[in-house]
Amino acid sequence: MSRLQILRFLPRILFQLRRCAQGRMLIVTVLLGPLVLSSAACAAPQQRENMNLAQLNDDSAQSEIMPADNTSTLFRNNASPSLNRADLRLQSVSALVVDEYGNRLYSKNAQLIKPIASVTKLMTAIVVLDAKVPLDPPIGIIEDDRDRLRNSSSRLRIGDAVLTRREMLMAALMSSDNRAAHALGRTTFQGGMPAFVRAMNRKAKALGMYDTYFADSSGLNAQNRSSAEDLVKMVRAASNYPFIRKTTSTGETTLRPFANGQPLLYRNTNALVRNPEWNIEISKTGFINEAGHCLVMQTRIGDRRFHIVLLDGAGRATATNDAIRIRNWLLNLSQKTAAR
Repeated sequence: MSRLQILRFLPRILFQLRRCAQGRMLIVTVLLGPLVLSSAACAAPQQRENMNLAQLNDDSAQSEIMPADNTSTLFRNNASPSLNRADLRLQSVSALVVDEYGNRLYSKNAQLIKPIASVTKLMTAIVVLDAKVPLDPPIGIIEDDRDRLRNSSSRLRIGDAVLTRREMLMAALMSSDNRAAHALGRTTFQGGMPAFVRAMNRKAKALGMYDTYFADSSGLNAQNRSSAEDLVKMVRAASNYPFIRKTTSTGETTLRPFANGQPLLYRNTNALVRNPEWNIEISKTGFINEAGHCLVMQTRIGDRRFHIVLLDGAGRATATNDAIRIRNWLLNLSQKTAAR
């Protein structure tokens, strides 16, 4: 019965029930019932809203209690012991270890933006392959490919060395040859190196690498900068290219850039690729004074895939030793989990 109907029949109801105490209680109930129900209906959403707000505050408080570089569980769907960052004493200034599900297992200055040196060449390869240019045409090394910024050396002699674009990619990715990387940037687009660098930065933004900027195709320019968090995205993207996976995980190869057929042995700058204990799927090293020694990898450890970024190591072996520490740490955790 609506409130309007109650008011219409109210005089008659009062006449019939005015002498009865129970009737008076019934009148109060009839008149106030809809108001009580309406108030209760309004209160319920408010209670739910307050409860959700309290839960959100609790969740936020919990997140604030957790350190910014907090670790996750090793196995996403299985119980595992807590990861103890104190077990790792990494020497690299910036480091990040992420599993295949995106769980952050270890983080140290992961948002710090730093020069990345020849790690740049992974993006160089991505842009070349995305451009769909033929990989078989020969490319000659010319004077423009000389490094005038740092005077770095190369066995690809100017005016003499000729390699296919595919072989240039191999030399750039495997042994980090700067002339090969420059030749790729110079010849991929009609606009030359400026157009190539623009493509590198567009690709970075497309991958969500918002803390990344590229200034050249080799990494010799210290303006090539990124963070460990961004570089994990680049390593993941690179893993989608079979050519990059195969080349960067190969220990060594022989190229013949000269007319006399003289062979040149190119070895992977990441010595761990040649270590049978490692299963490395993507790899790139880098070094200039401003960047320190850098290493990025996608690797399988145990039965799991991990992405590892190590930036700004003080010594030549710093990144390699840090990677070994990480592998031993993860294997130890895996054994502890299996024993539980």
